[in-house]
Amino acid sequence: MTKRTGEILDLFDEKYGTEYICYLDHNSAWELLVATILSAQCTDKRVNMVTKDLFRKYPTPESFAAADLKELEQDIHSTGFYHNKAKNIILCANQIIDRFGGEVPTELEDLTSLAGVGRKTANVIRGNVYHDPSVVVDTHVKRVSRRLGFTKNEDPVKIEYDLMKAIPKDHWILINIQFIAFGREICTARNPKCEECFLKRYCKENGK
Repeated sequence: MTKRTGEILDLFDEKYGTEYICYLDHNSAWELLVATILSAQCTDKRVNMVTKDLFRKYPTPESFAAADLKELEQDIHSTGFYHNKAKNIILCANQIIDRFGGEVPTELEDLTSLAGVGRKTANVIRGNVYHDPSVVVDTHVKRVSRRLGFTKNEDPVKIEYDLMKAIPKDHWILINIQFIAFGREICTARNPKCEECFLKRYCKENGK
């Protein structure tokens, strides 16, 4: 780890703390998996509004597996892309029951073999549920990583590997939380609050 990286991480720790926070409400690995699938192209706030009733109606993978497709589409309609999301959730529930005894797997390869689960979703599960250090690249992490010079790549998988090289493993889960908070509060996509930014001296785009 470079001196510059260490200084940036210290400032993030000071500003946002080192507590693990998950922005998607859940009480189990399965609920977090469903919530993360629903979060694609949707805000966490909206997902949490939907899952509050959804998890009461479908409390287990078995109940999702037996769900009527059209009915589930209506239940998750407001999260967008509901046709694909409903189809994937039902198929994913069946795969978990048939292949993993109803338990959400821990290994990246097993997770990404499930319907609707890519590396980002798999790493959310691994990091938040199983505490297996992992880097989750969403739009905020991508933007902040590029502006701070941790990567020049656009592809999320390449960015994930760049961050894994640049940042020590004990901060992998933390940067997911800290970069998202920073991206929402200060380093926004449009009109970032550069004058308020505690990292502006490290920013590759400062002044542009």
